Amino acid sequence: MKLAYEANAWGGVVGTASAVTDLTSGFYLTPGDVSVGLDAIAAAGFDGVELFDGNLFAFDGGTAAFGEALRSRGLALTGVYSGGHFIYRDAHGDEFARFERSIDVAAEAGARHFVLGGGAIRFDGRRDDDFVAMGALMDRVAERARAAGLIPSYHPHLGSLAESGAQVDALFSNSTIGLCADVAHLAAGGADPAEVIRRYSDRLAYVHLKDYNPSTGGFVPLGRGTVDLDGVVAAIRESGYDDWITVELDGYEGDLTEAAAVNRQFLASRGLDD
Repeated sequence: MKLAYEANAWGGVVGTASAVTDLTSGFYLTPGDVSVGLDAIAAAGFDGVELFDGNLFAFDGGTAAFGEALRSRGLALTGVYSGGHFIYRDAHGDEFARFERSIDVAAEAGARHFVLGGGAIRFDGRRDDDFVAMGALMDRVAERARAAGLIPSYHPHLGSLAESGAQVDALFSNSTIGLCADVAHLAAGGADPAEVIRRYSDRLAYVHLKDYNPSTGGFVPLGRGTVDLDGVVAAIRESGYDDWITVELDGYEGDLTEAAAVNRQFLASRGLDD
């Protein structure tokens, strides 16, 4: 397996304020100097990095400078993460235009994966047609990503339309997009992440390896939470998956340098750095 780290560990995530009135300008963004995360990721022995689409747009010097920043550290760009509302059909055109921009920049920067998150929840709850509408737009975006040479996938996430295992099933029954299995979000949403990986083994396109502490509601270094990571690793191996595994540790308040080393050691102990 090839091992990467999500840069949002060093700074978290914010959104662009302009998206309140202009959907086409809405992006995820990790605030601060991305170079700090790149240095730490490389120093911990990882080979790749994933980051938000907004950080590519914001990088001083553009994609050429970002590519040089990666090369100087021996890192590859494993993936670019984006997201949206998806469920409002009359806004699909605006959202698609935004995704097109992100896809083009991700491809220009040399990314392998294009990860979609999100799916709005209405004030009065989820509707069956929301899964249908979201699936339709996701498939359109996925087709565009494939045409640009990227591997598209959907990342289930707490606080989004597809949070629980049943909601992931509802969405995936209305879409053909691949699965980005974020095992901590799946577990926190009440699903068995290993079982989800097995159920969608033919659609497993990407993996976010992550641990979770339900007593605090926070994410923690691998092996320090309650996610059955050994079961997850077994399911990944059974699926035949042989692509990037990306560690994600957003919102962690401990020592990030130590956490990166712990995560790298955990991956090695499970033979994932072969």
